[in-house]
Amino acid sequence: MKLIIAVIQDKDSNRLINALGEGDFKTTKLATTGGFLKEGNTTLMVGCNDDDVDNALKIIKDNCSHREQMVAPISPMGGNADSYIPKPVKVEVGGATVFILPIESFFQY
Repeated sequence: MKLIIAVIQDKDSNRLINALGEGDFKTTKLATTGGFLKEGNTTLMVGCNDDDVDNALKIIKDNCSHREQMVAPISPMGGNADSYIPKPVKVEVGGATVFILPIESFFQY
């Protein structure tokens, strides 16, 4: 048995949860915050049999899209922030960061 932990953008969460449900995967949704953009994201925990991991990964990949987003850079450290005019830059966001962990035992009460 495996535990899949997928960190995704909030924009992809409903679509992915529905797709995983159609594939008979049960999910637990956690609201989390990303460190880079300081924006909300979603962390899904999916428990599944070893044989179902590839199918779950395909569903995650098919439902979590990459997109570009404009972000204002932070002010320079130690510099004069009064004269600093941030110019937004494009960064690629989205997709999924996935961790797969072995599960020694599972209990449901």
